[in-house]
Amino acid sequence: MSKVSIIIPAYNEKDTIAPIIEKVEKANFAGLEKEIIVVDDASNDGTTEILKDIASKTQHKILFHEVNRGKGCAIRTALANATGDFVVMQDADLEYLPDDYDKILPLLINNEADVVYGSRFKNKDNDKEFMLKNKIANKFLTLLTNVLYGASITDMETCYKSFKSEIIKSITIKADRFDFEPEITAKVMKKKARIKEVPIAYFGRGHDEGKKIGFKDGIHAILTLIKYRFTD
Repeated sequence: MSKVSIIIPAYNEKDTIAPIIEKVEKANFAGLEKEIIVVDDASNDGTTEILKDIASKTQHKILFHEVNRGKGCAIRTALANATGDFVVMQDADLEYLPDDYDKILPLLINNEADVVYGSRFKNKDNDKEFMLKNKIANKFLTLLTNVLYGASITDMETCYKSFKSEIIKSITIKADRFDFEPEITAKVMKKKARIKEVPIAYFGRGHDEGKKIGFKDGIHAILTLIKYRFTD
């Protein structure tokens, strides 16, 4: 039986980490065996203690960074421990629903794509979930991606990025923070990987609810997209 690795980088998500793991446990994975890999990036709000308790009760791979190193580093740690034929990225909050895996994974299983993105913008029900500035920023970054790489995707910054393992493991990820999203997008496009999108549900949260990405990350995303257009 084929296996999927669900990667969950986590930093200061004490209110959502247990619920999201539970949702992932219960999700339909299109008949695949699953392994859940959580990387705690040196949380200081109680997330670490919650994860240690979960680790003592499950067979999930729960790993801990001693110092905060960023989302990109957490993903590298998880990938080094992933044994699945496919890899799904899952944020540790509740903005995305694991129910949508059942839309994403069949495209990989049936070899219709090498990479599948869950697009928030292909689902019109999500319009109300975006703060205006975030929507504009996401649209701009996606447009820039399409212009630089000759692509036609609708949501570059989506959390729900899924891969055949041989694709993502063939890429050297250098990003330490949220610049993982533009870097991995740039590099799979330069590999000429087959990318497809499916509409997904989205439940946006604000900075007062724990959202961490900000203006500086947007600038880094722009620079990252430009950088990898011309370098490896």
